[in-house]
Amino acid sequence: MSEISARLASVVDALPLVPGMRVVEFGCGPGAAAREVARRLGDGHVLGVDRLSRAIEWAVGGAGVDGATLEFRTGSVETFTLLEGEPPYDLAFAVRVGVLDGRHPDGFAAAVTSIIGALGPGGRLFVDGDEISLGRR
Repeated sequence: MSEISARLASVVDALPLVPGMRVVEFGCGPGAAAREVARRLGDGHVLGVDRLSRAIEWAVGGAGVDGATLEFRTGSVETFTLLEGEPPYDLAFAVRVGVLDGRHPDGFAAAVTSIIGALGPGGRLFVDGDEISLGRR
């Protein structure tokens, strides 16, 4: 089992993960945090999304995990939509994604709209380990 950085471990530790959840990570890069979440979810499902196709190539080429189903997809948080027939997610998270952490505020509204569309009722968003209100309940 590969180790993740202390920073990523602290973010994953802050997530309220429950076995069987469906989780999406935006800005997954090479997939280290997504893999760690998958290890903790038992029979759940984790999707890692990154706008860079090279990052997704690295993620797909990385070591597998025992635990949840793990998949990766190229795309941006601002334009993310569920595929036809894809069930919604219970939790979304991101680490150092500019449109969500304040570095690129012009894309924040589009990103939140996309995330709301990807989450089921009661779905939650965490950015850099902190829960972000989605303005719905």
